[in-house]
Amino acid sequence: MNLYTAAQMREADRRAIEELGIPSAQLMENAAMAVVREVRALSIPGPGLDGPVGWVTTDGHAPTPEEQAEFWAMRRRSAIVWCGPGNNGGDGVAAARLLMEMGWRVKCVLVGDRDKMTGDCLEMERRLVEEGGMLEDFDPEHKEQYMPFDVAIDALFGVGLRRDLGPDAALAARMTRWGTGWVVSVDVPSGIHADTGEVMGSAVKADLTVTFSRGKPGLYVGQGAVHSGRVVVADIGIPDDLYPERSQTVLAGREDLYLAPRPVDGYKGDFGKLFILAGSRGYTGAAALCARAAARSGAGLVTLAVPEDVYPILAVKCCDEVMVWPWPENDGEIVERAKGCTAAVIGPGLGQGQRTEKLVLTLLRELTCPIILDADGLNIISRHIDVLDEREELTVLTPHDGEFARLSGCELPIRDRLGTARSFAAKHRCAVVLKGHRTITAAESGGCAVNSTGNPGMAKGGSGDALAGLMGGLLAQHGGLDEAVKAVWLHSRAGDLAAEDKGEHGMTPSDLIERIPDALKELAGQSDTLCEIK
Repeated sequence: MNLYTAAQMREADRRAIEELGIPSAQLMENAAMAVVREVRALSIPGPGLDGPVGWVTTDGHAPTPEEQAEFWAMRRRSAIVWCGPGNNGGDGVAAARLLMEMGWRVKCVLVGDRDKMTGDCLEMERRLVEEGGMLEDFDPEHKEQYMPFDVAIDALFGVGLRRDLGPDAALAARMTRWGTGWVVSVDVPSGIHADTGEVMGSAVKADLTVTFSRGKPGLYVGQGAVHSGRVVVADIGIPDDLYPERSQTVLAGREDLYLAPRPVDGYKGDFGKLFILAGSRGYTGAAALCARAAARSGAGLVTLAVPEDVYPILAVKCCDEVMVWPWPENDGEIVERAKGCTAAVIGPGLGQGQRTEKLVLTLLRELTCPIILDADGLNIISRHIDVLDEREELTVLTPHDGEFARLSGCELPIRDRLGTARSFAAKHRCAVVLKGHRTITAAESGGCAVNSTGNPGMAKGGSGDALAGLMGGLLAQHGGLDEAVKAVWLHSRAGDLAAEDKGEHGMTPSDLIERIPDALKELAGQSDTLCEIK
């Protein structure tokens, strides 16, 4: 799925209104109806059709019709709608009116300056008043009137927000969670940067975000992915041809990925040869996990090259399908062995000794196949960025945030993971797979893919080693950065399957590796539409 920036969304809105003559108020009504549809679909406990059985009042008498009416009025489904003065607020005001018309008890609150209300927002207030509703001014001194409600609708700010929330808006954002069942954000959770996912001071934490026309990057990366909850992309009537055919950022899902069938007359040489340089004393597990994941990738041959002193351990730890090869004394022999392969993984558990560093730099200079740098491979290259800059072939870096901070010099926490990864990849002529929640794959060209799978159970030592091996195996077979995007999805999907079996707490990277074949099977037989980042 293509993700579009706030600027691209504003341009599509403008073209729909100015070039096609679609009234802006109609687009606002369509947006409000989309929000209402999703709100009404939420699971909200309600009264039975016949009322409470044997109901009596506190003093023991049967309720009068007036008392029954008051009870049911209080038990109607209810919503509080927090609105800003802009068009996002107008969406909220329109949604409040529609819910009122459907019998909901609604409180609609304006947070902000009435003098700054847009024309469409004022029009939606007029329609609300016509139906007997009211857009009340926010009164922070009497907070008790704003709770409890079945649903809180956040329509404070939309995609255009570029500054921290002011005091009243920040308070309202916090209050969406006070005494409320569900929190639903309109377009983007207020306080979240639509392009980066950054929290601007404070932000609404939604259970559901109803975003309009197209997904926005900030809903799927950084803290935005945490604050958005479940995201629904709703059509509000803007024609598809008003958007660019492709965007720089895509959300990679199962439907975007393709697993090529293996030819019936193929042999092992047709499916790539992977060279893995990994392992050291005390870190044999990283090398073993990397090699085992590579063996599950479908690669024809996997060679794990390890220091001689850990060879006996890894020869036992690794599965029979991996060729464990001890380093010879002559580094030239290692380089020649690697040159006979179609991809290389360098780094898991490797260590950073003098010989190791020299060997890694030699491989980077002399190999003409794709190389994946992970763990200590990243630590070594961080001191020799010039070697990275000089490579002509595909180099994929797979850092977590801490490793990336050492590579790039950026501060932690990384506020804009998407933009920072994109900038580094372009500057250093490489691809960056920035691992974490919603892993980002950034290409030298500026294109980025955001992963859509994964779970917290994968946050354990060894998961990254498995990703490096799986990615190496796919690149050895097919080459191209799209295989890295596919590897990230498959790795996280295997993690999701492992979590279903073992639970997020008890699952291990070994459990993940065992589910790689099941994740691969899910892609088998799909159409050949690729998730390309350009």
